[in-house]
Amino acid sequence: MRPLNSALSEQEPRQPQRLGVLSAVTDVKSPAPVLAARILQFQATILSHEKFAEAATAFATEIASLLHFERAAIGFYRDGHARIVATSHTGDFQANSELFNRFSAAMEEALDQASTIAFPAIAGTRPLITLAHAELSKSYHGSVCTVPLVSRGHAFGALTLVRASGTVSGKEEIALCEHLACITGPILELKWESERSWRERLLRSLRVNTRRLIEPGNAAAKTGIALAAAIVLALLFVPVQYRIGAQARIEGSIQRALVAPSDGFLRQVYARPGDAVKENQVIAELGEEDLRLERRKLESELTQHENAASAALARSDRTQFVINQAKADEVRAQLSLVDAQLSRTRIVAPFDGIVIKGDLSQSLGAPLRRGDVLLTVAPAHQFRLLIDVDERDISGVRPGQNGSVALGALTDRALKFEVVRVTPVASTREDRNVFEVEGKFNETASMLRPGLQGVAKIDAGYRPLAWIWTHRLVDWVRMTLWSVGL
Repeated sequence: MRPLNSALSEQEPRQPQRLGVLSAVTDVKSPAPVLAARILQFQATILSHEKFAEAATAFATEIASLLHFERAAIGFYRDGHARIVATSHTGDFQANSELFNRFSAAMEEALDQASTIAFPAIAGTRPLITLAHAELSKSYHGSVCTVPLVSRGHAFGALTLVRASGTVSGKEEIALCEHLACITGPILELKWESERSWRERLLRSLRVNTRRLIEPGNAAAKTGIALAAAIVLALLFVPVQYRIGAQARIEGSIQRALVAPSDGFLRQVYARPGDAVKENQVIAELGEEDLRLERRKLESELTQHENAASAALARSDRTQFVINQAKADEVRAQLSLVDAQLSRTRIVAPFDGIVIKGDLSQSLGAPLRRGDVLLTVAPAHQFRLLIDVDERDISGVRPGQNGSVALGALTDRALKFEVVRVTPVASTREDRNVFEVEGKFNETASMLRPGLQGVAKIDAGYRPLAWIWTHRLVDWVRMTLWSVGL
């Protein structure tokens, strides 16, 4: 396995997360079987522990023991500083003690230079700044070696090894440490990340992605972020036309119900729903036989009372004359009523229009009671639009607002209308509370018919798209919280 890339030998300090770490040695390789065995041994040590602290401590202890170091410390680079997370031979240590502050300084020194550092320096290696390593070596009167830990091309921490007596034996030993750090470092980071809270992982992800955006390059990502930000700002602040949608139906501006004037039978019908009628056109007739029989009966009674009155007058019987005269007047009144009923047996159209309700063609001869609705007539070219606006949207509807409606029979065009009235009382339609809004067409179409249905959109001002898409959900959440007492 070759040493880590040396492409960052001229990196700026204090940016250990950048790709690449410089090796302190040049192309030194350990024998493959020995290296593989060591790597597998250390991986097994880490993976055999469930918790990160136990795994990191076991790894540091084992590498210190097998390679004969007095102390091995592992630190992760967070918030601009290297923080000690594990050390060999003990699981209980004071990370902020003076000794471990020196360990942290040595790690930061290696991370700042993006390079493995050995102190005292090994002959043949390039010169590096080793002030923090020299300070740490004084505490042990020996040698110090720090190897950066790299994952996915970024240095996230460091491994610092201290030997109290003697120096680091040479390039092969440093190369072995680098290989072990390169292979086991990502495993340690995964264990560390798995134990962090979701908030910490989220913040770290934001920091990493922000850093990547700030660094040179990543033109596609930066363009995408800028485009997404522009879209979000447009959704939040750019107002667009807000339109309230609701089911709508067309009715005649006037609807006249024609009812049975008296009890009787249906004799004939001359119009059905959809037929155009003219004013005073006969559109239905009721049976007259019973009324004519009643009239003849009353005429006979009238004649009897008039004759009796004449006979009483001839006899100078004033009492009988008055009585018979009164009975004759009563019969005359009943005759007038029968004549009026006979005149109303012919149902005529009150104005030019269209029959919109009442198909009586299959009810000829059926008995009728006074007040039964026979037919409904509406003007042919005068309509009104009725819109069932949900109670959640009615606060945005006012008389004078404009809108358009698309009808099922006229899907190729939308008809303009103006709101003229908002009914102040709600009604229930399909398990919903709705308010009936009346609209007046600004134009008419020859295909309009009472009873057509469609969807109306009422212009209710300008709102940001984000508000338009989310206000229903926000209102529901507010109502839910209110209902539970929050």
